[in-house]
Amino acid sequence: MKAIEIRNKYLNFFKSKGHSVIPSAPVIPENDPSVLFTTAGMQPLVPYLLGQKHPAGTRLTDFQKCVRTNDIDEVGDNRHLTYFEMLGNWSLGDYFKEESIAMSFEFLTKELGIPAEKLSVTCFAGDEDCAKDEISFEAWKKAGIPEERIYFFGKDDNWWIAGEEGPCGPDTEMFYDTGKPKCSDKCDPSCSCGKYVEIWNNVFMEFYKDKNGYSKLKQKNVDTGLGLERMTMLMQGKETPFEIELFAPVMKELERLQKVDNIQSRRIITEHLRSGMMIINDGGRPSNSDEGYILRRLLRRMTRHLNKLGIDLGKLSEIIDVSIDSLKELYPELDVNRDEIKKVIIEEKDKFMKTLQNGEREFEKVASRAKKLGKTVIDTEAVFNLYETYGFPPEMTEELAMEEGLKVDMSDYKRLFKEHQEKSRQGMDQKFKGGLASTGEMETKYHTATHLLNAALKVVLGDHVHQKGSNITAERMRFDFSHGAKMTDEEKQKVEELVNNYIKMNILVEKLEMSKDEAIKMGAEAMFLEKYGDIVTVYKIGDVSIELCGGPHVNKTGDLGHFKIKKEEASSAGVRRIKAVLE
Repeated sequence: MKAIEIRNKYLNFFKSKGHSVIPSAPVIPENDPSVLFTTAGMQPLVPYLLGQKHPAGTRLTDFQKCVRTNDIDEVGDNRHLTYFEMLGNWSLGDYFKEESIAMSFEFLTKELGIPAEKLSVTCFAGDEDCAKDEISFEAWKKAGIPEERIYFFGKDDNWWIAGEEGPCGPDTEMFYDTGKPKCSDKCDPSCSCGKYVEIWNNVFMEFYKDKNGYSKLKQKNVDTGLGLERMTMLMQGKETPFEIELFAPVMKELERLQKVDNIQSRRIITEHLRSGMMIINDGGRPSNSDEGYILRRLLRRMTRHLNKLGIDLGKLSEIIDVSIDSLKELYPELDVNRDEIKKVIIEEKDKFMKTLQNGEREFEKVASRAKKLGKTVIDTEAVFNLYETYGFPPEMTEELAMEEGLKVDMSDYKRLFKEHQEKSRQGMDQKFKGGLASTGEMETKYHTATHLLNAALKVVLGDHVHQKGSNITAERMRFDFSHGAKMTDEEKQKVEELVNNYIKMNILVEKLEMSKDEAIKMGAEAMFLEKYGDIVTVYKIGDVSIELCGGPHVNKTGDLGHFKIKKEEASSAGVRRIKAVLE
């Protein structure tokens, strides 16, 4: 069964159960400062999980494009992916545990044809915050899973929360038995030996966690996630996702072009190319910060491994074509944006090749210094600096060092690199701190301020201005927009004055619900029109602004305070960035 068939079966099944099919949100989240990328299907739905009414109703289903960055360095093994697709269904205060479990069991056994004896499940064991999940236990028994294949685990295994704060609750997870023998008498779904593979997770969101502990949500929600690539791999009886139709053609093409055989490098190139293309397609561009830095890192790691395989970099355009052709059935937009995707990737490859040249020059200095001091081993800090500053691969440093009669202490380098990774991970965790899509009073004000800023920029700079991204915290707002030149001081002043005039006018902020077609006819603007369903929420601010948006917003512009631009700078090619505050 191909990935597209599994996706369609999933969406059609839940549609038949009264769910509205909603489009995937972009991989670069809008107005969510807590993460660099959309990491889970529930992330764009947080306001609705907290009680806001969704225009498509209380039962939703979709496929969500996701990027997770914590394991980039693990990609190359037989399972890790940076980009993946998550299939999900949601109940927003509608059905709960029993109905959710019954539907999951029906989909797996009837729609996908998985024998019930291949399934094992886990439930929450209970603690001082939440009782043992006997309801899920009974629901699984009723569905057809015998007691001996229902396991109870604690918070580490069967409790879900994104980050440190936010909506959360116990979950029940479904595991596929691969048929491999048990590694020991204690082998169960919590074991990582490969016998049991997690395929689906149903989260029962009853709670909200903040610094004071747990409190009950206004409504009980269900949030589920099923990984498409993993399910496709299992349904096709493959050992790794790299053998399914989404990756196999590129793997085969790389094998044809390579001069040196290395399956790890082929996997890294194939995965990072797909991840990079999905980020570029949703507006990402290589840079030295935030999501742009991750994109740059993916594309440069991919280029390094093309070099490692001895593949002519002039063939990169053809490799991109093979990847897009293998993915366009799932993501037709990649085919539409093929030329732009190629342009961005090849430009970054060319920049990296110059960087490598700079790195080689820097290496010559390092080697020369070592020889003058009579050293036979190059200083580990210098090796790490070559990698961190110049993007110069340590393997290349080691190779060049050997040619110069020098050595590199790779074990010490790995220690240093591990420390660096740990700091990076902690930095990523900080991105999560505060939970997803915080909607406090100041964040709400900044949401509305982005609409006013967008409108003012159009007046001052022209109609070519469109929002390209935003990032909001309680302290400030960041707004990216299409414009090819640095703003003059006069233009910045005019924009600032215009926004403050809109605030002084104390205009009513109206929330309207209508069809997407009606919104377009009204002239409503949206950053990603395709991410919205058939029924949309539109925020109208007098004659100043009309935008499709998930909110939240103030009632009147007069509630915002004084708007002040702090900085205007380049974000990426053809995109400028404004940082501003409300005082």
